[in-house]
Amino acid sequence: MGAGSRMLAVTGLLRRPLLTEETHRVTSFEIFFDLVFVFAIIRVTVFITHPLTAASMAEGVLLVLLLWSTWIAYTWVGNQARADTGLERAGVTVAMAAIFAAGLVMPDAWNDRAPTDPPVVLAVAFAVARLIYLALYLRATAGDRRVRGQLLLDTIPQSLALIAIIVGAAAGGVAQSAAWATAFAVDFGGRRVGSGVRGYRLRSPHHFAERHGLVIIIALGETLIAVGEGAGSTIAHWLVLAAAMLGLAVVVCLWWLYSGRAVAAQRVLERADSAQRARIARSAYTLAHLLLMTGAVYLAVGVEEVISHVTVRGTVHAEAALGWLAAIALYGGVALYLIGRAAFVQLTIGSGPVASFGAAAVLLVLLPAAASLPALAALGLLCVLVAGTAGYDAIAAAGLG
Repeated sequence: MGAGSRMLAVTGLLRRPLLTEETHRVTSFEIFFDLVFVFAIIRVTVFITHPLTAASMAEGVLLVLLLWSTWIAYTWVGNQARADTGLERAGVTVAMAAIFAAGLVMPDAWNDRAPTDPPVVLAVAFAVARLIYLALYLRATAGDRRVRGQLLLDTIPQSLALIAIIVGAAAGGVAQSAAWATAFAVDFGGRRVGSGVRGYRLRSPHHFAERHGLVIIIALGETLIAVGEGAGSTIAHWLVLAAAMLGLAVVVCLWWLYSGRAVAAQRVLERADSAQRARIARSAYTLAHLLLMTGAVYLAVGVEEVISHVTVRGTVHAEAALGWLAAIALYGGVALYLIGRAAFVQLTIGSGPVASFGAAAVLLVLLPAAASLPALAALGLLCVLVAGTAGYDAIAAAGLG
């Protein structure tokens, strides 16, 4: 009986992948995968803020790219074949473990003197996740010569990028940054050019759109975690609570801006033909959502810095100025999010992003003022601007509807 059970388990793993249908939805297993991904994203904010420097802010972008390129790969795999069955589930579980390991060492991503050599751990984790993705996708597309050919074509820039990431991790320092920046330029650029030759197939538009929406809302929740990280033992002070409520209000308004047009964008994706679906998926979701995700990360960094400025060394200081780096993270992060949201709307619905672009421009213009304002006042001003943008957009959407 025991041998029979083991044989059934092995047979279940080796059976052909269960391809998704048009109506496929996000599975609970994929949500679990996304939680591990966002854990790693949270660790990026730890890297950026300890301590917050111009270098850590720039290097943080490379870490977000590292994670996003991995997450988006498994989103495409899960859209092709169910991720919660058979060999796909086993492979995604191993990839999940790799991402978790990467998240654990993320705060030391440029510290090659640590016992485990975190840059090398990151590179190996990325390589493991990427190789599993390729194997699973090739398996899932065995009967589709067109998609399989596209995937094989894309292995060229992906392999070159992987080599650059490993070489950069071994080199460390500035060479690591240069090599990783080159790797992502080759990876994203090469796949962007190559996808115009054949193109992928998006089997379930609903699954793809829903997966992106869920990961954005989880990432925005990271800002609320940052409140606790920055406040420490002073969280009960009314000024700290006020800053926390302002941070919550900004997050809610940013989510409203996204969700208010997400359903209409999904309908556009569903109505598109096969070639259009692939183009929208690559541009409006893969690329525009990268801007949304990066903006959410730096918003979390900015809110944590506001709380830290208000609670300098455990004492509340309402007059502490925000400073340039924190202002760039806070206002620049929200501006980047708004630009990503505007691009998402423009590339799907085709109308309505004017308010987001305008608000992003205003935020960038206000950066010098935000840097010199008390941290709490700078966050309050940001909240007013974002709330006004969300309100205007809601009125405009009602008029269009």
